[in-house]
This record gives sequence, C-alpha cells and structure tokens, in this order.
Amino acid sequence: MAHITFNQRTIGPGHPTYIIAEIGINHQGDVTLAKKLIEAAKESGADAVKFQKRSISRILTKEGLDMPYDNRNSFGATYGEHKKALELSEENYAELFTHAQNAGVDFCASGWDEESIDFLNNLGVFFFKMASADLTNIPLLDHTARLSKPMFLSTGMANMDQVYQAVETVKQHQAPLAVLQCTSTYPTDFEEIHLNVLSTFQDAFPHAVIGYSGHELGIAIPAVAVALGAKIIERHFTLDRTMKGGDHAASLEPQGFAKMVRDIRHVESAMGFPEKNIQSSEEPVFKKLAKSIVSTQSIPSGTIISREMLTTKGPGTGISPTQMDEIVGKTAKNNISIDVVIQETDLY
Repeated sequence: MAHITFNQRTIGPGHPTYIIAEIGINHQGDVTLAKKLIEAAKESGADAVKFQKRSISRILTKEGLDMPYDNRNSFGATYGEHKKALELSEENYAELFTHAQNAGVDFCASGWDEESIDFLNNLGVFFFKMASADLTNIPLLDHTARLSKPMFLSTGMANMDQVYQAVETVKQHQAPLAVLQCTSTYPTDFEEIHLNVLSTFQDAFPHAVIGYSGHELGIAIPAVAVALGAKIIERHFTLDRTMKGGDHAASLEPQGFAKMVRDIRHVESAMGFPEKNIQSSEEPVFKKLAKSIVSTQSIPSGTIISREMLTTKGPGTGISPTQMDEIVGKTAKNNISIDVVIQETDLY
C-alpha cells in the first residue's frame, strides 16, 4: 500500500486523512487577509493551507492577458489585470510560509509554471500540488517530478487516459505520488462528483495515495470519500462565502470546515477493523437484552431434558440458545425451578 512521508508525517492507509484548506486566491491579493485565512484554517483543523502561485505573463499570451474581463468577480478590466491583482509577491509567499510554520500548519501552493515551481521548491514546500488545469501539461509535470518531492495531482477536466499519461510522467522520475478525484466546476453538481472513481484510482494506481479535491456545496461528501478510501481531502476555504471572487461561493467558511474535519475524524474512528467481534461496551447490553435457555416447567434432579421443557427468554446470563440442540438429552444435576435461566452447572 502506498504511503507519502514528509515533515514527520505519513499519509496513506492506516494514517489520519491529510486535510488541505485551499485558500487559493480567496486572499483577494491581500497578505494580511491571507494570514488570517491561515490562522482560521489551522483553528478549523486543517493540516495544510494551499495557495496558487503563477507567473502571470508566463501562463497567458498577450491575447489572453488583454482579454476583457468585466463581471462582478473581476479585479481588473482585463483578465491579465484581474490575475495580477490576485497574485501575491514572492516576498509575500516567504512571509506566509513562515506564518504557516509558526501557526503549526503545512504550507503549499499549486505552481502553474516552471518558474513558480522552482520558486516554491526553493521556498521549502514539502510537496507540490498540481492543479487540474495542468494535468495535461506534461512538460510542467515532468519538470516538477524531476525535483523528487511528493506530487499531488488533481484530475478535474480529464478522462482516464489523460490521468494515466500524467501518472506515467511522474512515475518516470519516481516522485511520490497522490492522485485526487476532482470535478472542476464551482460549485460541482452532486451527480458529477463520481466518488466511485476513487476505487478506480485505487485499482489503477496501487503505488499512489488516493484522495479527493471537492468543489461541491456542503460538507457531506468529503466524509463519504474518506469512507471510500480517500486519504487526502482538499476543500476551498474562505472567511466569507459572499465576498467578491469566483471561488468564495464554492468554499467553506471556518465553521463549516471545522464540522467537515470533525465528520472526517468520526468516520476514521468508525471504520475500525475488518474483524467482527463483540465490543466490551456491548457486554452489559448483551446480558440485558439477549436470550438464554429457560425452563418451561419444574425439572427434578435426574430428569433427562427434552425440548418441550425449554424455551428462550432474557436475560442473556445463561446458556446461549445456539446450544439448544446440545442441551436436549442432558440430565438435570440439580432441581430446576420453572421459568429460570439454566446454567451449565445445572446439567451433566
């Protein structure tokens, strides 16, 4: 079974689910707000906070940069201006990295270009989170995998062949790998989530840790994903879902994120072990509610026990009804009163 280890932490089967608060661009380009988001994510139970690092002129052509971008979530007249307004400086990232360390939460970011990946690597991130938009960006995946750090691949907007190609690219360099089921719509309709893909990934990529990156409304789905085997959960995080910006509506606020974490931890505890056993807490309940073999009449000592002398009643403090056939034909060692629980010491 696959495991990923970094920063004195192990992710994979038998270990707690790794929960990422995707801050993304919900900081609005404000480093002070970004710090508040880090602190709130930690308080809400996140193991990691994730940002998005781009070199804007590197990922968009001049045509893309100059494209008009006039909508209620826009931070600029053109798409380039919008993206630049939401991009923190390298100094900001260094400051946030230290802030996350001091808060006790892992810092990571999805690098959208080779320069950003190299910057994050030098910054000291423990792993690279690759955005769904770059799952088919084989040159970027190849560049990142050569750095030999763990890579988490989101698989939104992709079919299985494209996922296979991305995974094979990473495998060539033996970088530790996680593959996350994802649907890249904001918010995602429930019928398009397809949690059953988690088992498909588990079968197809036994060397990888499997996870789920969600954009749906509510908090129910991540706990179900964990029950189905996801060991990494990523959800967008904001302080206020009504804020201006395209990701806030599909994000969780601190209270909702904390409830999601709570439910995930409850599910982890509830999964337990595959063996079926009586729990110690059930033993007093068993004695009160379960049935025993009980006499239907007075049975003198020396009497051979017949079936009509016996019935089943509570409490469950005597011979189990599963032994009924074994009791018939035995001999009463003692006088047995009517309507009493029969004990092994009453027979021979």
